[in-house]
Amino acid sequence: MSRLLATFGYVGLIPLAPGTMGSLAALPLAYLVHRFAGFPAFAALTVLVFFIGWWATAGATRDSDNHDPGEIVIDEVVGQWLALWPLSGGLWFMGVDPAIFPYPGWIGGFIMFRLFDIWKPWPVSWADRKETPLGVMLDDVLAGIMAAIVVMAMAAISHGLLR
Repeated sequence: MSRLLATFGYVGLIPLAPGTMGSLAALPLAYLVHRFAGFPAFAALTVLVFFIGWWATAGATRDSDNHDPGEIVIDEVVGQWLALWPLSGGLWFMGVDPAIFPYPGWIGGFIMFRLFDIWKPWPVSWADRKETPLGVMLDDVLAGIMAAIVVMAMAAISHGLLR
């Protein structure tokens, strides 16, 4: 069960760029939760999946020398969802039809999250050096938060809030 969850339904076993595949796989579920349950449910699910991912990562790496194998992508799911919080939350708080989830925000969130996850600027690099299941999850949480900040800034600029 821990391997199924840690690989996000075995998406992490795709041999080409498993982290990117995990981030891509997170997008449709994010849209569905946003559309049919709203931002509060999306935020709650993100927190729940963080804790499930922490547990699953511990189980999947228990007897392994590799504390962060590439096949574990549940951390990318959480980080990707965090990168989308400003978009989902902003639309929800403004009362916009949940079917509308503009693609520039999705693309920006995806690109920024992947950039910070791969580049690993501080504090992402700090968390990445932790050789624990929490470290595996935390570096993507921090990359997701950094991406969310960029998404918010891009939205503010594009909507004329920072003139």
